[in-house]
Amino acid sequence: DQIVNEAAKYRYRSGNQFNVGGLTIRAPYGAVGHGGHYHSQSPEAYFTHTPGLKVVVPRNPIEAKGLLLSSIRDPNPVIFLEPKAIYRASVADVPTGDYMIPLGKADIVKAGSDVTVVGWGAQMNVLAHACERAEQDLGVSCELIDLRTILPWDSDAVVQSVKKTGRLVVSHEAPKTSGFAAEISAVVQEKCFLNLEAPIQRVCGYDTPFPLVFEKMYVPDSLKNFEAIRRVMDY
Repeated sequence: DQIVNEAAKYRYRSGNQFNVGGLTIRAPYGAVGHGGHYHSQSPEAYFTHTPGLKVVVPRNPIEAKGLLLSSIRDPNPVIFLEPKAIYRASVADVPTGDYMIPLGKADIVKAGSDVTVVGWGAQMNVLAHACERAEQDLGVSCELIDLRTILPWDSDAVVQSVKKTGRLVVSHEAPKTSGFAAEISAVVQEKCFLNLEAPIQRVCGYDTPFPLVFEKMYVPDSLKNFEAIRRVMDY
């Protein structure tokens, strides 16, 4: 209630006279291998339905520092979701100096020409493996995009990519129904209808509580994403 009803609306209620003082809420999210139905959830879509908030999800330590500094210095309240899976698994030489990565600006991690693949957070590592396999096994050139910020999200970057490739695969750990992939799919369908060569593919978690014992079956791994890439290419 304090996040979605107070912090998110503070600037609006005051006619932009006041803000929440750079409020940034850090929170872990996502599958970690042993979290079960409470600690492995991905709640980003809940917050993206709240005007006034910004939602940021980094994919590695270098991105995390730049995005976190931008979040703290933004006058709007920011939900900064940190993938638990990469707390100890992702290693990088993070610059010691001050630097910022703009919020709302996607990163084209890998340029490609055949299919656009979109994700964020820990899913980027999964998608990178799927794209690499697609290139090796199928000869498919994947354009891999990290949204970084999913509210506001960089729709221009995704739309321009899909207009080039004609195909889109979106993946996240959260359940498929009402997940943020649905928003991306709707916008791309509206703006790229005549460019699409195949139905948009959403590779997501299932519409069930996160299952501890069946976590490996639940998560949208690189094989599921590879098969989605294959489907759009074979359509």
